[in-house]
Amino acid sequence: MTSSAPRHTALDALHRSLGATMTDFAGWDMPLRYGSERDEHNAVRTRAGLFDLSHMGEITVTGPQAAELLNFALVGNIASVGVGRARYTMICRADGGILDDLIVYRLDETEYMVVANASNAQVVLDALTERAAGFDAEVRDDRDAYALIAVQGPESPGIVKSLTDADLDGLKYYAGLPGTVAGVPALIARTGYTGEDGFELFVKPEHAVELWQALTKAGEGVGLVPCGLSCRDTLRLEAGMPLYGHELSADLTPYDAGLGRVVKFDKGDFVGREALRVAAEHSNHEGPRVLVGLIAEGRRVPRAGYAVVAEGKVIGEVTSGAPSPTLGKPIAMAYVEPMYAAPGTEGVGVDIRGSHEPYEVVALPFYKRQK
Repeated sequence: MTSSAPRHTALDALHRSLGATMTDFAGWDMPLRYGSERDEHNAVRTRAGLFDLSHMGEITVTGPQAAELLNFALVGNIASVGVGRARYTMICRADGGILDDLIVYRLDETEYMVVANASNAQVVLDALTERAAGFDAEVRDDRDAYALIAVQGPESPGIVKSLTDADLDGLKYYAGLPGTVAGVPALIARTGYTGEDGFELFVKPEHAVELWQALTKAGEGVGLVPCGLSCRDTLRLEAGMPLYGHELSADLTPYDAGLGRVVKFDKGDFVGREALRVAAEHSNHEGPRVLVGLIAEGRRVPRAGYAVVAEGKVIGEVTSGAPSPTLGKPIAMAYVEPMYAAPGTEGVGVDIRGSHEPYEVVALPFYKRQK
């Protein structure tokens, strides 16, 4: 029998000392918020926020055929990723259904780090291990080898720069380089899930507290605050970023989710290729539903699973919904029938406990930062 006790990150005691409200998330005890979710959200949009993301699943793939294995196992062309760069991609089933969305970092010629969502880390690990048969490559579970701390927001480059000699100015979005931050060895990646500039710092768990405290001190003068999972969700929702289990699932292909661009057929054979080729052809004639943004005209908040309605019938379903601190109104992502997907479509509503609340259909994302 497996234990159902939640796992704790290396920063657990620190979160509790900061008065965090903790919650079970994918088997981990994680901070939901420290104070006000709205304040934490706004800090990331205007200043900076500090996140513990140590629940994410790191899987290392090494060996002479690591690139070939990943090209076969995932839908993207991973062999074309340069050393020090990263790529957003997906791992699919043979029928094209999405097992998870991933970020893959190429650390060296023959070494990659695959970062999976916490809820899918074991599934991804098992799939990669199974798909590695016949390749001269090793798949290693490195979930316990890393703590992951993210600094996100317009002030984040200055904060991290004050603690490292690494060339942050030369570090592009979706790139990563080894360095030290506050004396701690880290993989410094310019990635994030908030719609803002920022960094994700992969370090050994034993260095996590020291790094968190150094970042907190470095950010004191510019309004850095610790942030929980709750504002991470509203930030990614405003930025139109999909969340597995909401906008992405094993019942959907990348084309259903409007993310067909991540599938690369020109690289050769890969798991799900045939099913995705068929899905790609169908997507040109519009799938059964299209992912759109919805902005409330009133104050009532839509939640995942609520029906989207028009002309007296159900035309779709909300996948994520929340009050948007940036827009000052409730927002949602939803899958709707294609004829209702055009921005500005009239007469669309969300059924909130029997009341059809009016919503405006908009293109995603809701929010895009000024470069």
